[in-house]
Amino acid sequence: MNQTEKAADSKKQEAPSVNLLHVIKSVFAAGLGVQSSKNRERDFTQGSPKAFIIAGLIFTLLFIGGVYAVVKIVLANAAG
Repeated sequence: MNQTEKAADSKKQEAPSVNLLHVIKSVFAAGLGVQSSKNRERDFTQGSPKAFIIAGLIFTLLFIGGVYAVVKIVLANAAG
């Protein structure tokens, strides 16, 4: 193993994985368009794509459900 491979290998071992709270906060911030570049870099280097995809799908479904509920409430109040 050469010096570059050792350095890359040690960086992989030192980088802690992103926990569930960080994934939720990152997906929420990205969904609203306010994700910081520092957090985005952390997510790309330390995060699991699978966790972000699942959290993104859940966020999207909740967002669509929330918009649907608001529209139903507004239409019900406007018609009554």
